[in-house]
Order: sequence, then structure tokens, then C-alpha cells
Amino acid sequence: MLLSVSIALLAGLLMTRLFKPFKLPSVTAYLIAGVLIGPYCIGSFGIPGLGFDSEEAVGALSVISEVALGFIAFSIGNEFRVSDLKKTGRQALVIGVVQALVATLLVDLCLFGVHLLIPDKLTMPQVITLGAIATATAPAATLMVVRQYKAKGPLTKLLLPIVALDDAVGLVVFAVSFGIAKTMVSGNLDLISILVNPLIEIACSLVLGAIMGWVLTQLERLYNSNTNRLNLTIGVVFLTAALSMLDFHIGPVHVQFSSLLVCMMLGTIFCNICPLSHDLMAASDKWTSPLFALFFVISGAELDLGVFTDVAIVGVGVAYIVSRSLGKYFGAMGSAKLTKCEPQICKYLGITLLPQAGVALGMCTTAMQLGAEGELIRNITLFAVLIYELVGPLLTRQALAAAGEIHPMTDEVKHRRHHKLIAAGHHKEKQ
Repeated sequence: MLLSVSIALLAGLLMTRLFKPFKLPSVTAYLIAGVLIGPYCIGSFGIPGLGFDSEEAVGALSVISEVALGFIAFSIGNEFRVSDLKKTGRQALVIGVVQALVATLLVDLCLFGVHLLIPDKLTMPQVITLGAIATATAPAATLMVVRQYKAKGPLTKLLLPIVALDDAVGLVVFAVSFGIAKTMVSGNLDLISILVNPLIEIACSLVLGAIMGWVLTQLERLYNSNTNRLNLTIGVVFLTAALSMLDFHIGPVHVQFSSLLVCMMLGTIFCNICPLSHDLMAASDKWTSPLFALFFVISGAELDLGVFTDVAIVGVGVAYIVSRSLGKYFGAMGSAKLTKCEPQICKYLGITLLPQAGVALGMCTTAMQLGAEGELIRNITLFAVLIYELVGPLLTRQALAAAGEIHPMTDEVKHRRHHKLIAAGHHKEKQ
């Protein structure tokens, strides 16, 4: 496992150097590095030390992905400071809900047309489920692009809360749609699965996250050293991510948690009630840099290139990608205009909402309960994720730059850095 971790991290970092002349986001480089060392490329040769030779080898590092997602959600929770929400809270809520529902509606309509053309290849339960999966947006890729380019401005401030709200909306839409799809397949109507379970999951996730945020704030008071406070923060995020994996039944009700919502609520409560939260979250962000790099390399290695061999999957996948992209773009644009956002937000916000990964993959794993029909849903989602994760971060960077929220390094900063390097060289020579 140590060898796999070192290979993944080094491959990702080296790939960012190779991609630097093309000015692509680091996220894209990490994902491509993962694809290359994954079981469908270099890993397939079975040479020890050169990659992952099987899906099981990639799966062995799943704990890293779980922890990384916890810290990603914790960081996004920092965007829900009450002082900021007073200005953008209503806009974020309206846009977050509308763009998700519009994406679902357009995907449902488009795939229903495909269903009418090839009913033996794409069934109605599959159409409904894929429409629900379309709601999900990848917070990890968006956050990484924002951090790498130090994006700052009204679009960025609105984007991260929307991405977080998007997942809450997605959980409800998916639970209802998937319940209907299961009813169509089995013929048994289960209102608890359709209505009760998703609401309980969201409520329990928010309550658990709020409790852990309060606990973290109280524990921080026991320490005066910023190093110990940072260690405590990291430990509590680990603990919260672990608790969010609890899964049990109370009678007919299924109680489970969304790790993204739990850790996001942890960050939200912590940043609003702890006076030291700003400094501690900034320190935590630096600590998680290699963890996030590993997360994206592992995500790239998990992508199944075999989906390209089936023409039907490619065709349905293209229809899904196009209709979801249009839904996200026009849904965001329309709701942004409705809430009187600035022109650059109306124009570019939808483009930044295209990346799709972890939450969508979790949904398609649940969809496997449909049996043979779930296999097609999984493959189409994998195809879409592969395209979105490779192209989405680049489009997000370009949209933020076009909105004027990514600024190129000024000559003054370049000059200062150059002199620092020269000074450091002289210091070494004297030693």
C-alpha cells in the first residue's frame, strides 16, 4: 500500500510538470496520471512498481478518498459564514435548487426520446435514474481549481455554496427518482424509501455535523499552541468522516449519513462559532494538499476505459452529457438572472457546475440494486464522469478567468520571486 501511495503521488506531481506548458489545471493532470497508471493502461502490464494492476489494488486506497472528501467538505463548509450568507444566501439557495432540477428535467426529456428510439437498450427506470444522477456536481474539482488559481470574486463566493447545496438537492431527487424506478422494476411501491429515508439522511447528516462542529470548538479551547489546535482539527475531521459511515436500520427506516453533508456542516458550525477558525482552516488547507492530489490520482485510476468499447453506451452517454450540460448552464443562467446576480455570474456560473465525480459514482453504485438495468446506468455514469472530470476543471478555470476572478501573476510579483530565488542561491553558496 505504501508503494501504491508513493507511485500515485509522484505520478500525479510529475504529470503536472509535463502539463505545465499547456496551462491545464493540476486536477486534470492528476486525473490523467491516474488513468495512465490504472489497471486499463500501464497497470495492465502487471509490472510491480509501475501502477495499479487491478481494480482491487485501487480499491485498497479507498480510505484515502473517504478522508479527502471529508476535508473537501470541511473546507466548503467555511463558505457558509453567516456574514457572507446575509449577502448571497438567497441567491445560492435559489440557484442551487433550480439548476439541479433543470438538469434533471432536460436529461429525463432527452433520454426519454432515446428510449422511444431504442426501448430495448434504454428502459424508463434507467431514464429516471440517470436524470436524478445528473443533479450531482463534483465539489472536489471545483475547490481544487479555485485554490490553485487563487480565484476571488462574486462568482467564486457564490459557486462553492451552490456546489454544496447541489449535493443536498441531489440526494433528495435521487432518492425519490430511484424509488420510482425500483417500483417500476419490482411493482412494489415503497413510500418509506422514496420519501422518508432521504429526508432522514439529510437531517441526521446535518445534526451529526453540527454536534461535531460544537465539540471541535469546545476542544480547541483546551490548547494554546496552534500546532496542537491544527492536530486536533485534523483528528476531529477524521473522526467525523468515520462516524458518517454509520449505516443501520430502525424498523423499516434506513438510517445513513452523507459524508459530504456531515463534514460540510462540521466546517460550517466551526467557522461560525470558533474565533480561531479562519487561521486553523487556512493551516488545514495547506496540510491537505498531498491528500487531495492522491484523491484525484486514485479517482483517475478508478475510471473504466472499457466503457468506450460499447457503441450504445457511448451514444447514450453523449446524449446524457449534452443534455446535462445544457441543463446546468441554462438553469444557472436563468436562476441567476431571476435573483439579480451580476452579469458575469449569469454568463459563466453554469460552466463551473459541469464537473461530476464522487457523488454521482455513489448514486450509480446504489443504482446497481436494479440488477441488469443498473449495469447500464453504472457504465453511462462512468463514461460521463471520465469526460466531465477531464474537461470540467479546464472549463471551470476558463470561466473563472473570463469572469475576471483569476488574475495572472503581475510583473512585480514575478520580479520579487526571482530576487528571492537569487538571494536563496547566494545564501547557500556562503554556507
